[in-house]
Amino acid sequence: MTILDELAAHAEARVSEAKRSIPESELRMMAFASEKGDFAFERSLRKTGLSFICECKKASPSKGLIAPDFPYLEIAKDYEAAGADCISVLTEPRWFLGKLDYLKEIAEAVRIPCLRKDFTVDSYMIYEAKLSGAAAVLLICSILTEKKIAEYIGICDELGISALVEAHEPEEVKCALRAGARVIGVNNRNLRDFSVNTENSRHLREMIPGDVLFVSESGVKDAEDVRTLKQIGADAVLIGETIMRAADRKAKLREFKEA
Repeated sequence: MTILDELAAHAEARVSEAKRSIPESELRMMAFASEKGDFAFERSLRKTGLSFICECKKASPSKGLIAPDFPYLEIAKDYEAAGADCISVLTEPRWFLGKLDYLKEIAEAVRIPCLRKDFTVDSYMIYEAKLSGAAAVLLICSILTEKKIAEYIGICDELGISALVEAHEPEEVKCALRAGARVIGVNNRNLRDFSVNTENSRHLREMIPGDVLFVSESGVKDAEDVRTLKQIGADAVLIGETIMRAADRKAKLREFKEA
C-alpha cells in the first residue's frame, strides 16, 4: 500500500467509528437543518487577481512534525490579518496530527472561508465539515471514483458549500470535469511518492476551462513561484509548509501577495 492508500483506509476506519456515535442519518439531518452555505469559498476565489489559500498544518507524512508548538487560532488570525482569502485546515489525525475541533474553532474565529483538508471517502465527512463551519471540502480524484465525486459535489451543492476537486494527472482532470467540478486543484506533489514539481500546474492548466477555478497546490517556496503560477493563469495558490515554517507568517504572506 502507498501512503495515500493508507490515508484513505484510515479515513474509512475513522468514519466507521464516528457512525457508531452518531448515525449518518442523524448527522445528515443536522447538516441540512443548519443554515445553507453561500458558496463563500468559490466566491472568494473568483475575485480579481491571485487568491491565497493558507494552510494550518501541524505535520505531514513527507516532512514529519512541522509545528511542534501549534497555536492554530493565532496562525489563522495571522493569515486573515495579512490578507489570506481562505484557510485550509488539516483534520486528518494520524499523519497530519489534525483535528475536526481545529476546524470548528478556526471557522468561528475568522471571517474568511475555511476548507476542510482531509481524505474524504464518505458523505459522512461532508456533513461533519458543514457542521464544523467549513465552506469547502477536498475531493481527491485518485481515491474516489468519478461517480462518487459527482455524488459528493451534488451533496455539497445542496448544503451550499464548495468542493475542491484535486487532480495530479491528465486523466484525473478529465474525470473532475466530467463529474462537474467547478473548482479544480492541481497538486504539484505526487501523493504516492511525495515528489514535487510545480511544472505539473503548467502542464495541466491548459486542460481546465476558463470558467472553472484553477488552484495550484503545494510546492510554493518563494515569490518567484507565485509569479510563475500567476503567469500561467492560476486563480489561486494553496500554500502550506513554506508559510507554516516562516518566522513571520504575516510578512511571508505579504511578500507572496506583493509578488
